[in-house]
Amino acid sequence: MEKIRIHARCLRRELTQEERRLWYLLRSRRFAHCKFRRQHPVGSYILDFACCEARLCIELDGGQHSEHQSYDVRRTQWLSQQGWRVLRFWNNELWENEEGVLLTIYESLQARLPSPRPSP
Repeated sequence: MEKIRIHARCLRRELTQEERRLWYLLRSRRFAHCKFRRQHPVGSYILDFACCEARLCIELDGGQHSEHQSYDVRRTQWLSQQGWRVLRFWNNELWENEEGVLLTIYESLQARLPSPRPSP
């Protein structure tokens, strides 16, 4: 478990350009007044972004993920069994349709939180 935490700390320092952009939009309760964490350990996995209150995981995938689809499927299944909802976006999707990505995240938050939150 300690190994996972150490690895998560390293990943926080080495965000991709896409992760850096999404983190800017989500951090400090800027988005729907929800608290997000980046590179958050859950079990033996590290989530790109997590809203623990809503048990919502947001993953940004680059080209390397097309080679690891079976791993991603197992990971998503395990997280779902733990009560997490996983949203997965391609990096280029964030650049080409940032508003659509944020709308999808917002709608998922609204569905998973007990009280409605203000729009972003």
